[in-house]
Amino acid sequence: MQTGQETEQFVEKPYSETQEEKIEKFARMAAPTVIAVGLGGAGCNVISWVKDKGITGGKLVAVNTDATHLMTVKADKRILIGEKLTRGLGSGGYPDVGEKALIETAGEVIHELSRANIIFMIAGLGGGTGTGAIVGLADALRKKCAGNSMAPLLVGVVTLPFEVETARMAAAKKGLNRLKGICDTVVVIDNNRLVKVAGNLPFREALGVANTTIGKFVKGVTETITTASLINLDYADLKAIMAGSGLASIGIGEGTGENRVETAVDKALNGRLLDIEDVTKARGLLIHVSGGEDLTLGEVNRAAEIMKRSLPPKAKIIWGARVDQELQGSVSVMAVVTGVESAFLRKNNKHLGPIRLSR
Repeated sequence: MQTGQETEQFVEKPYSETQEEKIEKFARMAAPTVIAVGLGGAGCNVISWVKDKGITGGKLVAVNTDATHLMTVKADKRILIGEKLTRGLGSGGYPDVGEKALIETAGEVIHELSRANIIFMIAGLGGGTGTGAIVGLADALRKKCAGNSMAPLLVGVVTLPFEVETARMAAAKKGLNRLKGICDTVVVIDNNRLVKVAGNLPFREALGVANTTIGKFVKGVTETITTASLINLDYADLKAIMAGSGLASIGIGEGTGENRVETAVDKALNGRLLDIEDVTKARGLLIHVSGGEDLTLGEVNRAAEIMKRSLPPKAKIIWGARVDQELQGSVSVMAVVTGVESAFLRKNNKHLGPIRLSR
């Protein structure tokens, strides 16, 4: 028999919040936070590109040792690193100086990234600040989050120098090897592939292809994860194909007309900006399709069906689609292939012998 006191425990009480309020609260808590940080001149230039285009759901941070260049960068937050070491004059092309500069100001940089679930770290490898600072930041973040099940997904996004830049190439290879062992995934863009993809474009425009590709990747993934899209990317799925995946290759293609999807997919696959040794060994594929209001679900599905044919059956595939008012009448397809190997890290550095001029 229950006493009055015991019965009182079961008296229905009014809820302090409605189901709608509760859902909204948990949705805010569950929404992933994405931060893109550019390191060095090349990385900061990408941040400016994304800032100019506008991005929803992501924060943009620019980090450099060069105060003069940093003044021109557009970002949500700009941080001068290594103030005592370099006095705002840059790293002189020495990666060890760039890494020490990052370590000097690591507390401030990490504070800006402290609440992120996904961190894109963007740099051009081969120089001083970009090569050194991106490795230093990745290492500092990994150590800080060691043993934390909620550690952020660390995605490096880097460009490689031209082969004729032998000194920069050696520094880039060393930096990429270190970065590969720290980040979950490193998306690599090889400037040498620009000769094949954009060799006929004017020089300045051709170099801008790499910045545009990286910018579209960061903007596309961020907005499809954090905002309402035609088909949203899921953070858990993104982590499943990128966590511990090593190197990744990216390609972007655009098509118009009757066979616009097929054209865009062909350009994305054949315009990859990294030499992949064997795509059939890839671990995963991220497909992102953008189009105007006329984009159909059938077109999105067809893009995914075409792209998965070249991958092994066990490869994990995730896809997202977003309506972009600027793409009315056209379709843009982005393909990110993860868990690949590149010939770049296997190449021996070339040494130039004496130069002889023929008479």
